[in-house]
Amino acid sequence: MPVSPASASDPSRPIARVRVWDLPTRLFHWALVASVVALVVSGQIGGNAIDWHAKLGVAVAALLLFRLVWGLVGGRWSRFTSFIYSPLTTLRYLRGQSTPHAEVGHNPLGALSVFALLAVLLVQVGSGLIIDDEIAFVGPLNAWAPAEWVSWASNWHRESGKLLLIGLVVLHVAAIAFHAHVKRHNLVKPMFTGDKALPVGTPASRDDIVTRGLALLLLAACAVAGVWLWQLGYANAM
Repeated sequence: MPVSPASASDPSRPIARVRVWDLPTRLFHWALVASVVALVVSGQIGGNAIDWHAKLGVAVAALLLFRLVWGLVGGRWSRFTSFIYSPLTTLRYLRGQSTPHAEVGHNPLGALSVFALLAVLLVQVGSGLIIDDEIAFVGPLNAWAPAEWVSWASNWHRESGKLLLIGLVVLHVAAIAFHAHVKRHNLVKPMFTGDKALPVGTPASRDDIVTRGLALLLLAACAVAGVWLWQLGYANAM
């Protein structure tokens, strides 16, 4: 019988390495980190770097689309259902009343951070599709959007959205540092190795050639969809 996360709380039980983060999730995470950093830098530089900014935007769109799908069919602890917590559970966590489930994958605060980052990135990508910076770049779907949407998207993308995204990233990094130095929990290493030291019987995420092959197909489909949308927008704008 599979053992529930709740039953993994017995401190007398032996510890084993458990696969928590499957390879597709780990690759997505680090690809998104690199892409977001490059997006912020290229956006700040401007000029010819805007071409790279736009291409990176398409890459991030594909990554986000992949993560939304993988959040439904991916490894156990990568699925959204594994880290959707009720307000009461989150409140108890803030009071120091954690649950064994929360110590395996994303805890309640980590889950809020993940959902906030995904939401802000989706809005940033969406606004980038219709933006008009009146200098060097016009989004591929700009011609299809009402003028008031374009005005809002342009201001949001360059100002409020960018600052909010940077703020969330800073908070995310600060939380990782807090866990490392105060709670003595290394959250970075498992995102490289995929494994955590957990009580024997803690359910693991499936991470084999079948799931990795599925992830590769999904990512390819998301990349094709992103490029198609980009080219379709410009083709219809001409």
